[in-house]
Amino acid sequence: MMNAAVIGLGWWGRKVVGDLRDSPHIRVCLGVDPSPDGRAAADALGVAAATDFEHALADEKVDAVILCTPHKFHADQIVAAAQAGKNVFCEKPLTTTGAHARKAIDAVTSAGVQLGIGHEKRFEPAVVALLSRCAAGEFGTPLVFEGNFSQDKFLDLPADNWRLSDTEAPVGPLSATGIHLVDLAIALFGRPVSVWARLATLATGFANGDTLTITLAFPRGETALITAVLTTPFAGRIALLGSRGWVEIRDRNHPEQPQGWDVTTVHRGAEPVTTFQPPHPSVRENIEQFARAAAGELTYPVTLDEMLANVETFEAITRSARSGQVERVG
Repeated sequence: MMNAAVIGLGWWGRKVVGDLRDSPHIRVCLGVDPSPDGRAAADALGVAAATDFEHALADEKVDAVILCTPHKFHADQIVAAAQAGKNVFCEKPLTTTGAHARKAIDAVTSAGVQLGIGHEKRFEPAVVALLSRCAAGEFGTPLVFEGNFSQDKFLDLPADNWRLSDTEAPVGPLSATGIHLVDLAIALFGRPVSVWARLATLATGFANGDTLTITLAFPRGETALITAVLTTPFAGRIALLGSRGWVEIRDRNHPEQPQGWDVTTVHRGAEPVTTFQPPHPSVRENIEQFARAAAGELTYPVTLDEMLANVETFEAITRSARSGQVERVG
């Protein structure tokens, strides 16, 4: 049983604490937040509370930290945790620049601790099956990945919230939701070579945009087409198009409260087949696999190279959204 401290007890940090309440692999023993509201939330969830990150690093009972903090803190917090001998699970994005990502990855590698990343879509059963089916050649040569992950949860945030800041959360739809789809495209096709992105603020006053479209180019010629919107009511779907068939996965609800997935598969010469994949706690599954990997029970499925590729793609998307030009990755 791994003992973990959750750092940052806002919306998502509180969900993480709740999701792990009955986990057989990881126990939240501490919640850290500088705000009285955050610490009160820890108390309400039955978790001891502290005000600062250093408290968690100095606590010998803490085996790991789960970072649910603003993106700008991630690199330094990962380095500090690794140097303290703590395993680190970090919410996405790992960092917003490749230089910071390399610094963080070097720190965990040198310390010999486990690094996990909050890309819970990797742990949805329908996505796990898709990656396996694709690797087995069921759909022939993979050609195009399509994905949309949109939500309107940020409409209730105050204008000064860090999630709406152009500096703390650049390209808002990307850091909020689109980055999950970038991760899946990398899982399927590897590291992108270039990106073209278009960011607009069309229906809100968000400083970091509300509507994003991305085209990712991969070295063998595959393409990923990704959209993310922060004003549309929840919409989530991914599709893989191959030379001998295709598959589409549609979410029935936001991952915060999963209600399952509808999976449609078409093979050449056959009728479409649609099946239902029941709900699964993918957020918890991700963190549990992180804990089990730290214990040597399994290999964590998101590699350090994939984490770095994701961040370098994030950085290139940010450049492209600002320049309006195709940008190289890395």
